[in-house]
Amino acid sequence: MQRRGWLLAGILAGSVLLGAGAILAAELQDGTVNIDNFSFGPAEIVVPAGTKVTWTNRDDIPHTVTDAATPREFKSPPLDTGDTFTHVFGLPGTYHYFCSLHPHMQATVVVK
Repeated sequence: MQRRGWLLAGILAGSVLLGAGAILAAELQDGTVNIDNFSFGPAEIVVPAGTKVTWTNRDDIPHTVTDAATPREFKSPPLDTGDTFTHVFGLPGTYHYFCSLHPHMQATVVVK
């Protein structure tokens, strides 16, 4: 009887840990960057491979999200206030990007 209690307690503890891991994994699969006051925030985001990153323009003028590499892997159209752009980063690497309308706006996505 006591073994059954310990077994059930172990199963319950394992289930809780697995559930917490699944929640954490789900949270890590999305990244968020805000565009505000002529800057990307955060200026650097570190995410695991396969992550969907979404940029939201909170500025009152249009901006773009443009890969600095050649050839470009991603480039958004001009985003008006409240518009979003999403890109999935499938491979590890460091991805520098900028706003093609305001090239001084620069930031980085690091994919592990």
